[in-house]
Amino acid sequence: MAISEDFQAHMQSGLTTVARCWQIVRADGVTLGFTDHDCDLTFADTVFRAGSGLTALSLEQSTGLSVDNTEAMGALSDAAISEVDIEAGRFDGAKVTAWMVNWADVAERMVVFRGSIGDIVRAGGAFQVELRGLTEPLNQPIGRVYQKPCGAILGDGACGFDVLQDGFFAEVAVQDVEDRRVFRFEGLTDYAPGWFARGRLDVLSGNAEGLSVSIKSDQFDGQTRVIELWAPLRAEIAAGDALRLVAGCDKRFETCRAKFSNQVNFQGFPDIPGDSWIATVPRQDGVNSGGSLRS
Repeated sequence: MAISEDFQAHMQSGLTTVARCWQIVRADGVTLGFTDHDCDLTFADTVFRAGSGLTALSLEQSTGLSVDNTEAMGALSDAAISEVDIEAGRFDGAKVTAWMVNWADVAERMVVFRGSIGDIVRAGGAFQVELRGLTEPLNQPIGRVYQKPCGAILGDGACGFDVLQDGFFAEVAVQDVEDRRVFRFEGLTDYAPGWFARGRLDVLSGNAEGLSVSIKSDQFDGQTRVIELWAPLRAEIAAGDALRLVAGCDKRFETCRAKFSNQVNFQGFPDIPGDSWIATVPRQDGVNSGGSLRS
């Protein structure tokens, strides 16, 4: 990491006033700051709070593409990092920056770590967080897969479809919910059965505001529309909370064309020959020109 001349001179002086600071930026935009100094520090548009109980273990760094990593530990606190927010997944993948700071002059500082939050373990009113370095994403496979289904996510940059246009989403209030996973609505009959299957449920208000979950199934039980999620919401949901239901896509070319009229952006390969074509044997009749077998 780069170090300024002033900070380097301070570190070499033999009498240092150095503290560590951590900044956490969640996916929902919430920014938190912590320091192991005994007073709050302010820089980078963030107040780094003292007395948070957050401490860090040794940082392992290396050259090349190996993953830098460290861990942070602290006490769960309603004012800072709460068990409710961790359980809801609000800290999953949050961005982390750590500094060494001259607390007597915070302009003298050095970034020692950038990365993201990995696994979080909670026990006995405390938590332990794995911090993953910037090279962690290099462990993830990228690129397109040669397959018939579409490889895009409905509404993302590759798909290009605007899911927030009339007819493809519905904003409703929670009427009846079971185990934070099964929702029942009366009167939501303007959409065909299965319209929201494989879609998305966004929570717009309440304790679970900001959370999104994939929809498993969408069907009618008489006049009642039943929306079932693949996994329960990770925060409490109550009657009256506002939801947004977004239409789903089963990744087939036929659905992309008929439901969304978006076949020009289809990210699959619908014309891949099946096993029956690959194993086709020679024949004596018909056209044997070597051309396309599609009719």
